[in-house]
Amino acid sequence: MIPEAEVVFQQSVPVLDVPFFVKGSNIEEIDEIVEISPPVSSPKFGQICVAESVSADLSNSQLDVKSLEKIPDPSNIESTILQFVPSIRSGSFADIGPRRCMEDEHIRIDDLSSHLGSLFKFPKPSAFYGVFDGHGGSEAAAYIRKNALRFFFEDVKFPQTSEVDDIFLEGVENSLRKSFLLADLALADDCTVNSSSGTTALTALIFGRLLMVANAGDCRAVLCRRGEAIDMSEDHRPIYLSERRRVEELGGFIDDGYLNGELSVSRALGDWDMKLPKGSSSPLIAEPEFRQAVLTEDDEFLIIGCDGIWDVMSSQDAVSLVRRGLRRHDDPEQCARDLVMEALRCNTFDNVTVIVVCFSAPDHREQPSPQQRRSRCCSLSAEALCSLRNLLDGNANR
Repeated sequence: MIPEAEVVFQQSVPVLDVPFFVKGSNIEEIDEIVEISPPVSSPKFGQICVAESVSADLSNSQLDVKSLEKIPDPSNIESTILQFVPSIRSGSFADIGPRRCMEDEHIRIDDLSSHLGSLFKFPKPSAFYGVFDGHGGSEAAAYIRKNALRFFFEDVKFPQTSEVDDIFLEGVENSLRKSFLLADLALADDCTVNSSSGTTALTALIFGRLLMVANAGDCRAVLCRRGEAIDMSEDHRPIYLSERRRVEELGGFIDDGYLNGELSVSRALGDWDMKLPKGSSSPLIAEPEFRQAVLTEDDEFLIIGCDGIWDVMSSQDAVSLVRRGLRRHDDPEQCARDLVMEALRCNTFDNVTVIVVCFSAPDHREQPSPQQRRSRCCSLSAEALCSLRNLLDGNANR
């Protein structure tokens, strides 16, 4: 049995440049994705691919389209990428906020290979993170967090290899998709979870230089590349055109921004009172969408947060705040706390959970240039300035 991951929880007490891979088709039968077949026309590792399902609807979503236009020539950076190996470390912080109960859960494992033991063989480094934002009670999110490693690694044919290639990518994506759907069905079958309880789910896996994000709901992952925010997930809200079309095609409706007048997200695990009978086509689905990136030395950190952060803060604002903090103290735990505190200061109305994952060693900080060092100055209070002036005047009169 895999040991349960340690979860940090606080409640106000105190190989080429980045490709994106997005898919989204409604899968109703889990048996269809059990077998992992060799990729026939899958995107090659290192290439950019955006699935057709996103197409013209990108302008209505949270996808940062500009990030796809700024990819440098791979031939100029290949040698640099091959030398880069991420040094993984992370910090997290959670707060109940103004809510009466805490419905968020999260999991972070900086060394997945060591945590799972010799039964699994992964490229190094390997890491796993997840944020689960519950609604309708805390049961669903708590259940997924408690059983996350079983759902995501034990109960699926998770591919094992020491190298990242196209076949490994295809296998990881298939396993993750199956994991989300298995977890969703498990919530329906477990009598300890209320049928009205559900949770969004966002997971991030790191294998070597590969970063793969799977998302169902409105949690968000944001990559910082040289100070620029790049969204690694799309919020699944009923008001976005792509999700609205899918919902309406499956017989659902949007009322004042809510799916069937009840739920503010269009993808989630659980919520079986909205999905029953089991096996029927539901406008609310658990299938995740995927994005991937190949990390380079330009990629500084990843922020994973529930919607309590993004309701009051843009992706770029969050990246800028964390980046300033890392330059001051280089502590991802403190940065996660600062981000939560800033969301509370901005009057978020939800629970708030954040994970900050750094890709460089603690001593890898940008050093100021000589010009920047010369331009630094310190400020003095009026009292100190007066004392200094008196001291200088006294010396001059001697």
